[in-house]
Amino acid sequence: LLKYVEDGVLPVNPFQTLDDAVAGLMKTAVDKGRSTKPGLELGICGEHGGDPDSIWKCEAIGLDYVSCSPFRVPIARLAAAQAAMSGAAERDR
Repeated sequence: LLKYVEDGVLPVNPFQTLDDAVAGLMKTAVDKGRSTKPGLELGICGEHGGDPDSIWKCEAIGLDYVSCSPFRVPIARLAAAQAAMSGAAERDR
């Protein structure tokens, strides 16, 4: 996929950063799951769980947690904190 990203066919590698269409499907799943079970805890793990852009999308769709490989934890924690603070600021408006 690197060639497709380099040639501009894909904006990013979809195995590293969540595509907006996939995030939209995840939002539908979150909403439907929580409509049936309000306390349902949902998260994501893997490469997407350590990617800052994906973490922002996960915060926006209402996931409870992200999980990633140990070497990505510092970046993931920072991105998750920034996304949470941004979401809180939006809700306070």
